Amino acid sequence: AVVSTQSGHYGRDPKGLGPTCKELDISESVINCSKTKFSMVLPAVKDLLEMSHYNCSSIVLLGIEAHVCVQQTALDLMSLGYDVHVVADATSSRTDTDRMFAFQRMRQAGAFLTTSESVILGLVGGSDHPHFKEVQKIIKEAAADTNLLSAMPSMV
Repeated sequence: AVVSTQSGHYGRDPKGLGPTCKELDISESVINCSKTKFSMVLPAVKDLLEMSHYNCSSIVLLGIEAHVCVQQTALDLMSLGYDVHVVADATSSRTDTDRMFAFQRMRQAGAFLTTSESVILGLVGGSDHPHFKEVQKIIKEAAADTNLLSAMPSMV
């Protein structure tokens, strides 16, 4: 990892929907388990978040489906008092309609919508970070069009 941070992984029920894709390296996740509830805010997550050594007030959230799992997780985390930052260009749904309405609802509920580049550079903190040049190379690569600007013009 170029930038070190704590991460957790909750995947869909592998018995019903199959395992998490192998391209997503979850080997260093603080917590890694499957779930059958839409929200990832399960007892194990609550316990982890309440551990004093994490001292966390903000959570960066991304994944699929925006209108189900991501949205329910964001709402649950906000109800527990966390600031939730949803990475819009790393969060998807089967349809753009579901995705856009989910973003709108999460934003109205108090979540911050952001982009992957913004999160990455926020974690780096400045050009004095020891891995800034590596990060800069990664973010300079052309990203696929997410259709976010055309689908939700009221956000700009």
